[in-house]
Amino acid sequence: MTKIINLEIFKRFLRSGQVGGFLLLICVAISLLIANSSLKESFETFLETELGFGAVNYSILAWINDALMAVFFLLVGLEIKRELIEGELSSVKSAALPVIAALGGMLVPAIIYTLFNNGTATAGGWGIPMATDIAFALAIIAMLGKNVPASLKIFLAALAIVDDLGAILVIAIFYTNQIHFEYLAMAGGVLVLLALMNYLGVKSIIFYIIPGIFLWYFIHHSGIHATIAGVLLAFTIPTNETDVLSPLEKLEHALTIPVNYLIMPIFALANTNITIEKEMFKGLISPLGFGIIIGLFAGKTIGVTFFSWLAVKLKWADLPTGAGWKHILGLGMLAGIGFTMSIFIAMLSFNDELHILEAKFAILTASVLSGMIGFVFLKAVKKV
Repeated sequence: MTKIINLEIFKRFLRSGQVGGFLLLICVAISLLIANSSLKESFETFLETELGFGAVNYSILAWINDALMAVFFLLVGLEIKRELIEGELSSVKSAALPVIAALGGMLVPAIIYTLFNNGTATAGGWGIPMATDIAFALAIIAMLGKNVPASLKIFLAALAIVDDLGAILVIAIFYTNQIHFEYLAMAGGVLVLLALMNYLGVKSIIFYIIPGIFLWYFIHHSGIHATIAGVLLAFTIPTNETDVLSPLEKLEHALTIPVNYLIMPIFALANTNITIEKEMFKGLISPLGFGIIIGLFAGKTIGVTFFSWLAVKLKWADLPTGAGWKHILGLGMLAGIGFTMSIFIAMLSFNDELHILEAKFAILTASVLSGMIGFVFLKAVKKV
């Protein structure tokens, strides 16, 4: 009975993800059109408009990227936890694969970028191709529907979560000027409280959501990317292996539709407004452009596939159920969709505005390339 409930939740997630994926792509196109039209300045002014009260006063763009995306990460974290407890990631070997694959998907792109940019003014951007944009990658794979095994989608979600956590650590250690440890300590206190409630058997979701809001606030003020709060909160929500619908499954039910139909499209609309300028095209054939494009597309593909193969060969991990090496190869391509996190790291890496513009365009180019080729490749795998 439990497996039937979980299967229905996951099918619902995928169905809404497919429609949400189309909405996401439409919003990407609209955002690019706005950014390259007379509406550009008005849209940017709107995104910079501040909303809130007192100390909680941020721009609309910040609310989208830090608050709404924390809800997205909460949903993905819930999905991962459920799979860890009773699904595709419930064995040590199956859970190990996305971690090892993510490690390869971070190391190889960083090495490739460094080979192209070592000793140049853009050498500090080595973290740019390390990141996978979890929202876009999951939207693309959701659009594949039954062309890929469901286990592969879980694998990508887990890999992208580990990848994003790695990117957040890289930002915190190498790209953040100051970490406020007092806020980190307060976040740690809230996390202990949430874990204690889980241990004591508290089932009411509201008793987790309210402290979760404080967790988000403290992490946001610590200097670390606030979206990690969503993942941390998800892992404290109670679940079970019985026939009774757990708090985790109830929350997952409640979040699936609004995340896929509202939060992800809004995220795409706000973050794809890149104005295309002539100087950007020159940047594609510079060490910076090559480092990013080859790092994201080839580096992610090689890193994810090779480290996965190595882990399976050494018997440290097992392939996802029903998936073959062609699926892993295609998934590695999708992992090359860097986008938002990559752009964020690019803005932290450089002071030169031209370098930032060139990096943004290279990231967009690599992400489109990775998404399109990965989608076509995985769609064709079933027919091979």
